[in-house]
Amino acid sequence: MNKKTVKDIDLKNKKVFVRCDFNVPLNEDGKITDNRRIVGALETIKYLLENNCKVVLCSHLGRPKGEVKPEFSLAPVAAELSKLLGTEVKLAKDVVGESAKQLTSNMQNGEVVLLENVRYDAREEKNDPEFSKELASMAEIFVNDAFGTAHRAHSSTAGIADYLPAVSGFLIEKELKFLGSSLENPQRPFVAILGGKKVSDKIGVINSLLEKVDTLMIGGAMAYTFFKAQGYGVGNSICELDKLDLAKELMAKAEEKGVKLMLPVDTRLGKEFDPNTETKVVDWTEIPDGWEGFDIGDKTIEMYTQELKSAKTVIWNGPVGLFEFDKFAIGTNAVAKTLSEMEDATTIIGGGDSAAAVEKAGLAEKFTHISTGGGASLEFLEGKKLPGIECLMNK
Repeated sequence: MNKKTVKDIDLKNKKVFVRCDFNVPLNEDGKITDNRRIVGALETIKYLLENNCKVVLCSHLGRPKGEVKPEFSLAPVAAELSKLLGTEVKLAKDVVGESAKQLTSNMQNGEVVLLENVRYDAREEKNDPEFSKELASMAEIFVNDAFGTAHRAHSSTAGIADYLPAVSGFLIEKELKFLGSSLENPQRPFVAILGGKKVSDKIGVINSLLEKVDTLMIGGAMAYTFFKAQGYGVGNSICELDKLDLAKELMAKAEEKGVKLMLPVDTRLGKEFDPNTETKVVDWTEIPDGWEGFDIGDKTIEMYTQELKSAKTVIWNGPVGLFEFDKFAIGTNAVAKTLSEMEDATTIIGGGDSAAAVEKAGLAEKFTHISTGGGASLEFLEGKKLPGIECLMNK
């Protein structure tokens, strides 16, 4: 993971192609509702401008599936970027067409051009070599700063590196620093918290982490598959009946590796999937028919928070309950609060819903690092090679 960054290459007066992650949420009026991904790209863009570069930016937005759809235009991003940078960001009307060629060929040092949504071209997601070459023809250096798409072998994330020297921006450098060093050389005790709906979504991550952590805590709906595997009823809770043997295998592997695998000892139930549903807390062995588990219970919160307080490195991927409903956000908020107060530990959020949960709780600033890539973070935690990282030059 020792990859070259923008600081390891001569950029002065060069034309630089930067793959960003501007996949921001828009409301019905096409207004950006959360600009954090745009703000996250500023450090790299400003560094390039300080080096008198011509900067060509590229990103996807949504899933236009190879078609030009106005609702997925990057026009709002260009406007927001112009405001944040204090300089005009020109938006091309296409990706590699006449507008893009004209704007990028006539650039002056210190100018910024944003290409239109790269997924308007169907060749992007196919990693088409001709399309990669067309993108590369617009610049002299490739900078990947989109960790959120680093697990995709697309033209703008990996293919372009076949034709240009490729380095990382500051965002990807930070991801590799925190995620990489935590996995390879963690301060111990090293604790991982895994939530989410399905064991099947996290098999690779669980297997990988069982080789590295001292303690693995399970929360979220996947806990009920582990309960069922031990012969207990789970009421109407989400449960993967075809993964019961797998759950048993994972418990056995934890024991074999000397990893403390912690499962909830009680659970907060609801009568139905509704924010105002009737609730109660029961021990994990006593879930009645007609009820569904939506959160960890009070005893589990106490048990998990006590265990966490002695940790020196914590990676958290997936909320431990249905945090979107206030009645079932209690466990997730308690875990978030505990981690936010651990000033002597490295605390890392592995993207996705757990990142959204700590943002909602107003605690994001208290964490060492919040990953910008949900799927990419998961694959990184699994130990998979990410195409958007592998293609970068080694130091």
